[in-house]
Amino acid sequence: MLGRDVQLKTFDLLLRRMSAGRTEQSMIITGLRGVGKTVLLGRFRSKAHELDWVVVEREVSKHDDVHFRRQMVSAIRTSLFEMSPKARWGDRMQRAAAVLKSFSISVDPTGTLTGGIDIDAAQGFADQQELQADLTDLLVAVGEAAKDANKGLVLLFDEVQFLSTAQLEALISALHKTVQRGLPVTMVGAGLPQIAELAGDAKSYSERLFKFPRIGNLDDKDARAALVEPAQVEGADYSDEALDLAVEVTGGYPYFLQELGYAVWGVADGPRITREDIALAVPTYEAKLDESFFRVRLDRATEMERIYLRAMAELGPEAQKAQDVAAVIGRKSTQMGPTRAQLINMGLLYTPEHGYAAFTVPHFDKFLLRAIPELIMPPERSKRSRKSD
Repeated sequence: MLGRDVQLKTFDLLLRRMSAGRTEQSMIITGLRGVGKTVLLGRFRSKAHELDWVVVEREVSKHDDVHFRRQMVSAIRTSLFEMSPKARWGDRMQRAAAVLKSFSISVDPTGTLTGGIDIDAAQGFADQQELQADLTDLLVAVGEAAKDANKGLVLLFDEVQFLSTAQLEALISALHKTVQRGLPVTMVGAGLPQIAELAGDAKSYSERLFKFPRIGNLDDKDARAALVEPAQVEGADYSDEALDLAVEVTGGYPYFLQELGYAVWGVADGPRITREDIALAVPTYEAKLDESFFRVRLDRATEMERIYLRAMAELGPEAQKAQDVAAVIGRKSTQMGPTRAQLINMGLLYTPEHGYAAFTVPHFDKFLLRAIPELIMPPERSKRSRKSD
């Protein structure tokens, strides 16, 4: 996987050390949209299976603790059957199943989620109705079962920034306990750049429990290879000038390189792709990104949120001060605080440092300038009109 060798080797080391009974930090990969975090998790899944680890894979979405519990019950139930056929379950595996039954009762009293596990709940474990304590009991029990079966369990969670504070705290606390017990349970997540700060806020010891490698655009060599290698498989190639322009247009972001490669394939006449071919493909490339990558995010925003985003784009692609953005809109930063906070909550912005916000999507500023050519400020309501509302 181009440009991601370090992360793949780190993951491989993580599983091999834990398989040998040693401790090693879990990982949360951070980066903007379109840099290949989800693809990287897919490679982690394959590597884990090669080492005979059991994988729980989930894309996180904003849900309450009840839904989170239901997802964990379903995932852990599957993992227990993957660790060992039920007919061969020993004491540790049966105890893990009993703790899972306890964990599930509050959200699944009918036993549907734990179908096939005809074991009584383990009273006093994972039944306190307090997520942090209950999830700790569950992962410790599953970790003990995995160790007994000479297996390991890796949780692969995408979009981890959408975990609630309580859910993130519970996961970190539970993993911390499995590390203290020397159990083969680890978590590798992927999320937007703010997740490192969120994890630190949730539990102060998260920096000892996790590594937070950040991935971004590919360097020049790997960006060129991302275009050249697939083309050569099809008997085509790029001129150096074509590659120069392609890397300039895409910024070296993996997803953008992929879309430009698709677009140029439709306009190039011969096996040698030229700079002119790239230039011809750019409008198609931009239109595809606008509709399939950028627009779906902008459509979730309210009118004022769109204005805030467009004001940021007016200032440039870099992180912007809250007061500078508000000034472009003709408001005070305190007035725009709730709008900014909601955009961060939606995952459209993140805060690289105090008082600043940046786009979570590369080249989003360019799209906003295309989609909203003119920044039209809304009239500020007078105090009198606000009182009459």
